[in-house]
Amino acid sequence: MIIGLTGGIASGKSFIAELLQRNGLPIIDADQIAKKIVEPGEKAHALIKERFGNGVFHDDDTLHRKKLGVIIFNDEKERQALNDIMHPLIQEESTRQQRHYEEKGHRTIVYDIPLLVENNRMDSVDQVLLVFVDEKTQLERLMERDNSSEEEAKSRMASQIPLDEKKKYADEIVDNSGSRLDSEKQVEKILKKWNVRS
Repeated sequence: MIIGLTGGIASGKSFIAELLQRNGLPIIDADQIAKKIVEPGEKAHALIKERFGNGVFHDDDTLHRKKLGVIIFNDEKERQALNDIMHPLIQEESTRQQRHYEEKGHRTIVYDIPLLVENNRMDSVDQVLLVFVDEKTQLERLMERDNSSEEEAKSRMASQIPLDEKKKYADEIVDNSGSRLDSEKQVEKILKKWNVRS
């Protein structure tokens, strides 16, 4: 079984991924892969430089995420151009990792994909697990986490489908607005329901 773990920015998805990992489930993390493939010498690094120029890189040739972020968060066409570079390469590495875990005998694998719904990838997984928080909590956590203004945080949230709307694509939902213990109990219940053994 492939579980697609998704959520929204600052919904606490990493914590839920950690809980699933503690239950013995291997995690294929799309964000980690995305970070790796933009490192100097990697394929995406060269393609981004070709498309967006040297201005989105630091002096040491590493990607300047903030500068690239400013471009793509405010322009749908530019965001699509970046997605066209990143997605096939993320997919390639994800598939490689999945094969590796299957060969090691894992029967349940978690794909941690923040933009599962945005990129219409629900069909690529067996179960969609959504990490939910209400909008007010999400905004507060994002401002606190990134030390950003309300306006910046809202603009970042606006680039994703609202969590309320994502609910209709989810097979199960972890409401992560409360305590950690509360979320832990919800995860245990869902794994039991799906008959997932660690």
